[in-house]
Amino acid sequence: MPSADSPATLAAVLPQALRPLFWDCDFDQLDWQAHRDFLVRRVLVEGDWDAVCWLRRELGDAGLREWILQHQGRALSPQQLRFWELILDLPKDEVDRWLQTEARAIWEGRSRR
Repeated sequence: MPSADSPATLAAVLPQALRPLFWDCDFDQLDWQAHRDFLVRRVLVEGDWDAVCWLRRELGDAGLREWILQHQGRALSPQQLRFWELILDLPKDEVDRWLQTEARAIWEGRSRR
């Protein structure tokens, strides 16, 4: 069993600065390994610059690029997708295709009242 300050334990501890992003769940029960997909999505969609920088350090740009490609940019706004397209060198044709899907067009086209 790893000690409380071993690297394996420290890597699994999420920074307290992320706590406000996870207001709707038990933050202390979140685990990077077990909940990685959920954590990445929430940080990308709702996180501030510091949270996104933390995520980039954890995943690396190659890992973040792979995650976005694997999920086809789902949950990210068009502005967020275009940002990551530039930063991570995502294929423009692919990002364009994601943004033109029928499901996204319905979601993006909803009225705000």
